[in-house]
Amino acid sequence: MGWLRAGSSVAKLAIRRTLSQGGSYATRSRIVPSPSRYFHITVFKSKTQTAPVPLPVPLSKLTDSFLDGTSSVYLEELQRAWEADPDSVDESWDNFFRNFVGQAATSPGISGQTIQESMRLLLLVRAYQVNGHMKAKLDPLSLEEREISDDLDLALYGFTEADLDREFFLGVWRMSGFLSENRPVQTLRSILTRLEQAYCGSIGFEYMHVADREKCNWLRDKIETPTPMQYNRQRREVILDRLIWSTQFENFLATKWTTAKRFGLEGGETLIPGMKEMFDRAADLGVESIVIGMPHRGRLNVLVANPSHLEAVDPVVVGKTRAKQYYSNDVDRTKNMAILIHGDGSFAGQGVVYETLHLSALPNYTTGGTIHIVVNNQVAFTTDPRAGRSSQYCTDVAKALDAPFSIFGHNEIDEPSFTQPKMYKIIRNHPSALQIYQNKLLESGQVTEQDISRISQKVSSILNEEFLASKDYVPKRRDWLSAYWTGFKSPEQLSRVRNTGVKPEILKNVGKAITTLPDNFKPHRSVKKVYEQRAQMIETGEGLDWAMGEALAFATLVVEGNHVRLSGQDVERGTFSHRHSVIHDQETGEQYCPLDHVIINQNEEMFTVSNSSLSEFGVLGFELGYSMENPNSLVMWEAQFGDFANGAQVIFDQFLSSGESKWLRQTGLVVLLPHGYDGQGPEHSSARLERFLQMSGDDPFVIPVMDPTLRKQIQECNWQVVNVTTPANYFHVLRRQIHREFRKPLIVMSPKNLLRHKDCKSNLSEFDDVQGHPGFDKQGTRFKRLIKDQNIHSDLEEGIRRLVLCSGKVYYELDDERKKNNASDVAICRVEQLCPFPYDLIQRELKRYPNAEIVWCQEEPMNMGAFSYIAPRLATSMTSLGRGAFDDIRYVGRAPSASTATGFYSIHAKEQTELAQKAIQPEPIKFNAVI
Repeated sequence: MGWLRAGSSVAKLAIRRTLSQGGSYATRSRIVPSPSRYFHITVFKSKTQTAPVPLPVPLSKLTDSFLDGTSSVYLEELQRAWEADPDSVDESWDNFFRNFVGQAATSPGISGQTIQESMRLLLLVRAYQVNGHMKAKLDPLSLEEREISDDLDLALYGFTEADLDREFFLGVWRMSGFLSENRPVQTLRSILTRLEQAYCGSIGFEYMHVADREKCNWLRDKIETPTPMQYNRQRREVILDRLIWSTQFENFLATKWTTAKRFGLEGGETLIPGMKEMFDRAADLGVESIVIGMPHRGRLNVLVANPSHLEAVDPVVVGKTRAKQYYSNDVDRTKNMAILIHGDGSFAGQGVVYETLHLSALPNYTTGGTIHIVVNNQVAFTTDPRAGRSSQYCTDVAKALDAPFSIFGHNEIDEPSFTQPKMYKIIRNHPSALQIYQNKLLESGQVTEQDISRISQKVSSILNEEFLASKDYVPKRRDWLSAYWTGFKSPEQLSRVRNTGVKPEILKNVGKAITTLPDNFKPHRSVKKVYEQRAQMIETGEGLDWAMGEALAFATLVVEGNHVRLSGQDVERGTFSHRHSVIHDQETGEQYCPLDHVIINQNEEMFTVSNSSLSEFGVLGFELGYSMENPNSLVMWEAQFGDFANGAQVIFDQFLSSGESKWLRQTGLVVLLPHGYDGQGPEHSSARLERFLQMSGDDPFVIPVMDPTLRKQIQECNWQVVNVTTPANYFHVLRRQIHREFRKPLIVMSPKNLLRHKDCKSNLSEFDDVQGHPGFDKQGTRFKRLIKDQNIHSDLEEGIRRLVLCSGKVYYELDDERKKNNASDVAICRVEQLCPFPYDLIQRELKRYPNAEIVWCQEEPMNMGAFSYIAPRLATSMTSLGRGAFDDIRYVGRAPSASTATGFYSIHAKEQTELAQKAIQPEPIKFNAVI
């Protein structure tokens, strides 16, 4: 139906133009009362002058849509054309004329109705559907002054008070809503009454922007022809019981903790019976699991933990819901549902709300829909709505609405009257939702005062009993974990170190599977060459690069039955065109992912690699939530460049670094942050390694138990931070995430230029579990927390004059400088795991080189990078061995700086050369060597 289209402004212009031929608008407006409604009519005065004659409309315009007509002459021309040939006009006009010309002539009592009036009446109906919400009674405090839209003014459409009881032919339309009813003739008053009841009551509906006609029609039908919910006495008492619970619980907390910030639900108590009713209905429809995200307000009444930072929980909830759908094989996305509860101010003000909404239809992020409930207390902290948003409604970003109010301000200790005196004066005198509902039930005779008293006393008794019992409550970690986590260990329980090597035959088999493309597949010639080189790596067992090491880690985990998911911007190809997980046929456009074909009949989601929207906050939060559902999954998020992670800092602060400490919840999420100084400027060099290390929770002045059979260092730390320098070590650190009895977040300073560095290669023997192969020890093959100097050194090397400790790709530059200067008396060790600090391995190297001066070398400025974290821990290691103290550590690197890096490549190259030369120089480094 063309008349449903959004471009009604042209049609309204036609009405104004037509009416201007015979009258003008008065400057005053008034409200005309009806038995139950008030209709908006502007007084209309006749003109005495002659109206201008509109120009004829060319026949070429006769195929325009119903809403695009611009004058009465146009309508007459269209009608004549339709009468001559119905196919000569747009389908929407054909439908219009069939209704109003074909049927109206046979309807008694409406012979005076013109075709122009018919169109105006339909446009009036549409105006209510589009803008009726602007007249709805949405403010229970009656404080908001709302201007009624001119589109709801009867005079705009040429109608007056005299027309209210006049009958009009509406026709029967092929659409949902009351126009589809078999009532083609109605008075204008009855039409308006129906529209006012549907759109201008205590609920406003704004839905005509929905582009999907089926969805729009479904909504229109529910709004215009509702089936009232009939509750019997028993059901009404259940609702009353729930409302008493929510109200008395808030009162109980206010009595027991008078000065505590509870962020209570006062004024929004109907949230509780409303949500419980929703849960009941969801269960009836087959929903088995619901994940809830809470704001501050109401979190105690709803019994959901709140991560404080406003809307930060939104993507986490959605991600966890998606994971539940995967593990329960909920392909239709009907068994697991997300519910997000918001505050009005944060819903309008927090960008992550949009980032989360934006994920809703993306193939690897959709959950089939999320229910959003906005508790609108009309005050965001102390900010008036007029200062808190530019839009009319707090939910305009999602075109939804909910509007309860709050008795208190942001929290119970605030004095809201400081900033909202008028509002809170009215609130104090406003009856509560419970009082209003009780009075209605008493008036209807469905409950008695005794019933209310009985329920109230029951609730009060239970609350007091539970309060007394709570004094002896001791939280147990098991109570906080789902079934998938059974058997996983807490930091208090010892977990053994496991082997991460893989049998050579498995490596060969999966290596062949992930480097073989279908015979008829035609990839880009450059990508084809990449896969040919990878196949050669597997065949020879030599020269495996970074991407190959990563692919082998993914493939072997899939073979072992683990779910692997990688998400982020450009991750399918890789920001630096190194991964090529998804290949595109250059002729057909068909896609092929080799890692989807590692095992027979592999579930298409068992390995998932997905380019995300251009979002960090929302997508990282989503992957965090996804990772928390099941420990038997390797879930990763990769930033396009490492410093882009600062757009998701709230997730790192509120959840990833502190979630286990706050909520006893573990996650093994892996975060890949490309990091390294390559001369690409301040915004593409640093992943802000220092921030992650600064948030690490280990004590720099206490060496923990480091015996391999007793070590719980990683378990007791809040996360792991690594800066890996070989493909094999990257392979093992990824597999280590799964092959252990606990889960910890892993922050990886992933490389950029090492992806193709000539020396950054590993042999296949470094990936396997064969005794005698590189990296194998009594515990098998595993991740190396520290890589010792690659020269052949004994356990005691007294001739080494300097021990250079470093991390990341700067090692290769230092090694090149050492070779160039033949500085065989300098040892270089790579600290691959920065946090938690490898005290045992550092002390092993300090003992190996008893006469060496100790140097920490880094690319980053002194106030950035790892230095501030490493120095006190290195000093603690040295002090315990009698090898000196903090002042004996020499720093080689860039000077302190506000910017992460220079923007000039020539300056970068000069600085990079100087720091390598300083670190290897033959003279002792007497002072810190800042570049």
